[in-house]
Amino acid sequence: MNVLKIAKFCRPFRIVLGVTLIGYGYYSGNSWFYLGALPFVAGLIGLCPACAITGQCTITGKAK
Repeated sequence: MNVLKIAKFCRPFRIVLGVTLIGYGYYSGNSWFYLGALPFVAGLIGLCPACAITGQCTITGKAK
């Protein structure tokens, strides 16, 4: 898969995932879903925890 396609998909996906989890946590009353703030903030600032842990960046396609 093209690296640029992944980069354009990854960040918005984290934002939508975070908002979805927070919304479900609010709706269901289950406070564990408020952990959706992590992917939401990561998407906003452009940080990918999975890239940091694995040492590979999906945005540039290079190993760190």
